[in-house]
Amino acid sequence: MSKKMKIRFLLIGAVLVSGVTFLSFRGDNRNFQIAKNLDIFNAIVKELDLFYVDTIDPNKTVREGIDYMLMQLDPYTNYFPEEEQSDLEQLTRGSYGGIGSMIRYHSKLKRVVIVEPYEGMPAAEAGLKAGDILWEIDGEDLNGLTSDKVSSMLRGPEGSNFKLKVKRPGTESLLEFTMVRKSIQLPTVPYYTVMDGDVGYINLNSFSGTPSKAFKAAFLELKKQGINSLVIDLRNNGGGLMDEVVEIANFFVPKGKVIVSTRGKMKQADHVYRTTKQPLDTEIPLTVLINSNSASASEVLAGALQDLDRAVIVGERSLGKGLVQTPRSLPYGAAIKITTSKYYTPSGRCVQAIDYSNRNPEGRAVRVPDSLTTVFKTSVGREVRDGGGITPDVSVDQDKFPNILFYLSNDDLIFDYATEYVQAHPVIAPAASFEISDADYEAFKEKVKASDFKYDQQSEKILKTLREAAEFEGYLENASEEFTALEKKLNHNLDRDLDHFSNYIRKMINIEIAKRYYFQTGGIIEQLKDDDYLEEAIRILKDPARYRELLAPGQEIGAEDKE
Repeated sequence: MSKKMKIRFLLIGAVLVSGVTFLSFRGDNRNFQIAKNLDIFNAIVKELDLFYVDTIDPNKTVREGIDYMLMQLDPYTNYFPEEEQSDLEQLTRGSYGGIGSMIRYHSKLKRVVIVEPYEGMPAAEAGLKAGDILWEIDGEDLNGLTSDKVSSMLRGPEGSNFKLKVKRPGTESLLEFTMVRKSIQLPTVPYYTVMDGDVGYINLNSFSGTPSKAFKAAFLELKKQGINSLVIDLRNNGGGLMDEVVEIANFFVPKGKVIVSTRGKMKQADHVYRTTKQPLDTEIPLTVLINSNSASASEVLAGALQDLDRAVIVGERSLGKGLVQTPRSLPYGAAIKITTSKYYTPSGRCVQAIDYSNRNPEGRAVRVPDSLTTVFKTSVGREVRDGGGITPDVSVDQDKFPNILFYLSNDDLIFDYATEYVQAHPVIAPAASFEISDADYEAFKEKVKASDFKYDQQSEKILKTLREAAEFEGYLENASEEFTALEKKLNHNLDRDLDHFSNYIRKMINIEIAKRYYFQTGGIIEQLKDDDYLEEAIRILKDPARYRELLAPGQEIGAEDKE
């Protein structure tokens, strides 16, 4: 070998060694930085525990540190200490050990109340009712405790029992119940029916647990009843398990079709989910209802059926949660639910609306602007976009609820009125035909007026801001009379507002009362009355030509909007 060649090999070898050393240094440096900062954090906690002027709670201090650290990532990466494992179990499996009841802190009573016992669950079977005030659990007074604290006391191992005392409005003495906890599986298909003669309707409110079994049973029952089309209601469905999405999509999509794929930093996070079975029905016309609270797994199903041109999507743009979480075990019985990948619909789009890796100068994550989204194509060539949830094929504007309705609900006036109504009415008409009378509504109005009810009007707030701006800029003197006249017209008039917005308020009262007699099913039946989303979905299914046109090649998604 020549001297020149030897020098060349030596130089190449030196470069390779330097490169390996550099890469090793980079890897070791990252590991060193992690180890260094963990040591610093550990030392800080110890120093605080020893020298801080007041005694610190180590659990609280470290928990707040962990929560703040995770807060910088995304809202879905969460830490669960050992005592909160039931919360994680409910999120992933849709079940937990408890009594099966929704509870809420009542601000005026300073106690937690039963809001809604679930049908067939221990709370309902024991005789607990909405409006019952939780007083004691195993002799411990619940006065002033938050709903989270009381909820943790109500939950526990399946089969364990406790003594519960409640104060029922209208009764003088406390009522005592012996409660036996059981595994609570919330209903994932709380209601299904036939509408307009031959249109099936299935309400699917979660993908946790095994909703595909309940969905299949409901669909086959509706087929027996002669349906020719189907509405799948995914409104307010916050998501769940990906396998369940694929199973339900498979009922209407041929075997071997890609429904969703996931991609992450680790290779184990990459996965392609395909249908694996023969479908139940690939021809029945489908519409899917979504709204701004339809998220995650519900967006996967809606997006897959849209990309495969298998259903017409109706409603408003979905939330835009395209992130997938995986539970990971931690020491001492703790766990973390961590975002490990993003999901992609069959066309290749990711519906994630917020980029948590890039934040504005204030530190807030912002939505991906429509101008930066990318166009993808459905199976037949319809254009769809990524970066902002699922855009429906036919948009229906969401009703804007009046401000007064928020305050009536927040002050528990509607809830308390329903409790009083139940005491005076042992039975009511079936949910499909029930509604309060004019006399009932007048009684509600009198209750509101007697309660010293206060609420903010947005128009008054805006006018006040405008007056201050006009005064600051020197225009108020010339417009003073106009401001005064407008203030008189916009002044609070409770009677006027209760009458003007009576349709919204009465509907909310009807829903609350219907749930007291017919549980969740009654509330859903009441909500579906005069439902613009549902009516539009049925109109589309009743018009085969329009249905085919919406799914035809070249159709622009969201071009046909409905007021």
